[in-house]
Amino acid sequence: GYRVSLQGNFFGCNQTYMAFLEYNPRKHIKLDPPLNIQSNATASKCQIWWNVWNVPWYLTEILQYELQYKEYSMSWEVAMNKTLPSSLPQVEIEATELRSGIAYAARVRCKVSENENSYHSQWSEWSQTTVFQRADVPKVSEKILNIKTMQYLFIPLSFGTLLYLFWNCKLSSRYCCFLTLGQKASPALTFPHQLLSFSLSIVCTMGILR
Repeated sequence: GYRVSLQGNFFGCNQTYMAFLEYNPRKHIKLDPPLNIQSNATASKCQIWWNVWNVPWYLTEILQYELQYKEYSMSWEVAMNKTLPSSLPQVEIEATELRSGIAYAARVRCKVSENENSYHSQWSEWSQTTVFQRADVPKVSEKILNIKTMQYLFIPLSFGTLLYLFWNCKLSSRYCCFLTLGQKASPALTFPHQLLSFSLSIVCTMGILR
């Protein structure tokens, strides 16, 4: 450690003032603010990264960062603060924390981690700001939604109609046993033609929906 004293001439007398009896520079560090802060926002998250400058290599792995972000039009006094758990110079903000269509500003500062016993520092000054805006989630048009809905409904309805026709065919065939040979043919005889027409209508309708 070091001994720090101040000397001065006060009212014609030389005086010495002991500022620190034992001064350890490791316990009184103030780093330069991060620089080159950048951001990239998507519909799901926003990534922010930066660089540190003039920081000894043995301190870079024990740094602690604090992120501050706000709506661009708001004051920093109402900004959100996040102390980052990692010493990596990057962070992600989930899209759920951001409002769609609103521009945001973010900045960051650093210091030596409070969990470090060998060094101690105060927060650096804030970095320059980066501005970002959450990307909007693409909206599916109502026309596409209606077509998808019709496709999902058409399959079970078609299957149910086929079962209905098949069941009517069985009942009609049983009823035909009581008819004489000279009577008019049963509607069941026309079932293959109904089934063929119905199948063609299904194919045509599915082609239109696509």
